[in-house]
Amino acid sequence: MWLEVATMSRKRLPVSVTSVDSAFAGPRGSSEPANVLVKAQPKQAEKKTEVGFIMNHKAFTIIEILIVVVLLAIAGMMVVPMMSSAASIQIYSAANMIAADLEYAKSMAISRGQNFSVVFDKTAETYQIKDQNRNVIPHPVKKGFNYVIDFRNDRRLNRVDIFDANFDATNEVKFDYLGSPINGNNTALNSGVISLQAAGVTKTIRVEPVTGYISIGN
Repeated sequence: MWLEVATMSRKRLPVSVTSVDSAFAGPRGSSEPANVLVKAQPKQAEKKTEVGFIMNHKAFTIIEILIVVVLLAIAGMMVVPMMSSAASIQIYSAANMIAADLEYAKSMAISRGQNFSVVFDKTAETYQIKDQNRNVIPHPVKKGFNYVIDFRNDRRLNRVDIFDANFDATNEVKFDYLGSPINGNNTALNSGVISLQAAGVTKTIRVEPVTGYISIGN
């Protein structure tokens, strides 16, 4: 760049006295100093450094992009096992809950000396416990609620499906005052199976004939 320098002190210019005299001397016979154009050298090294810095930070490198892709792939691989693990926990909980509720209905039948039944609806993903008058009994823990278990609307069970509930081709199992199981047709139970599924995992709850023994298996 060019700078126009007016009358300046000799001591501040980085030139010799002779140069200053000659530089500032006006036309011959004139006592007024002449204006001088001094050329300042640009800082080439600094400019190159700034340009290089901008170019180096203008975009992501291939290595940085590959690192991001790898991290996203690892995160995606971690999500699937977590979801499967949640479904596995739910299906174990659901199987234990159904087994416990069947035991509860059987104990109520023995203690009250009357039939109690567990009725399944695999389409609605629900089951309920009824007394001998076909009324849904109150829940012993959730005061003010009937004994109805709804898998779809329960966050603890909403990943589990009631795949099948078969008691001699009926959807109901009853227990008499001795705790013996009866199918929905009011005859002695020959086979009672409830099948649950969640994320590829299957659990089966069985009700044995005569004894009414309840077991959980795969």
